[in-house]
Amino acid sequence: MPRYYFDVREGAQFTPDDEGLEFDSLDAAEHEAACAAAEIGRDWFPKGDSREVTIEVKNEHHQRVLTITVSLEISRVETAHLE
Repeated sequence: MPRYYFDVREGAQFTPDDEGLEFDSLDAAEHEAACAAAEIGRDWFPKGDSREVTIEVKNEHHQRVLTITVSLEISRVETAHLE
């Protein structure tokens, strides 16, 4: 079964995955990476921490095979007060 590695970038912080996980296919690894990125974003974004999370998935040869990025952008719109 192929092994995939999930390196995580949260803002300026980089966390390499030295152990990896085994999956039946790249599709299964992609699903796991997407769920992990969404979970990290759900935990960090409301606290005002990192606004972007990227997971780089590498295969057993440590070649990048996909990248998943979850980001949050907040834009406030100033409105004129009508009297």
